[in-house]
Amino acid sequence: MTQTEPPLARRRVLVLEDDYLLAGDLTRGLRAAGATVMGPYPSVRQALSRLEREGYAVDAAVLDLDLRGETSYRLADVLTRRGVPVAFVTGRDAAAIHPAWRERPCLPKPVDEARLVSVLAGA
Repeated sequence: MTQTEPPLARRRVLVLEDDYLLAGDLTRGLRAAGATVMGPYPSVRQALSRLEREGYAVDAAVLDLDLRGETSYRLADVLTRRGVPVAFVTGRDAAAIHPAWRERPCLPKPVDEARLVSVLAGA
């Protein structure tokens, strides 16, 4: 009998989420799907600092859109310029996303774990 690999095996996924409980849920779900999770980080500054130290070694990112008044667009811009796919999560209406980022996946909170894994596995 052959074992199939988890859908996110050997993928390093950055998580940016400022809500402690949601960050834990995202992290557990991604790990269960085989990902190695970077973070979770509660701010863009902390995530960027870690990425700089790690040489931007990340395969995908899950970014909370609104972090207590700060958006994650700056981090999304840095990552996409490096070819890293990003998916946004938000408690707001998807129409609130800046038009420049609307082509990126955006999942509502609470995040459907299976859908998130599917989006990242296809990235």
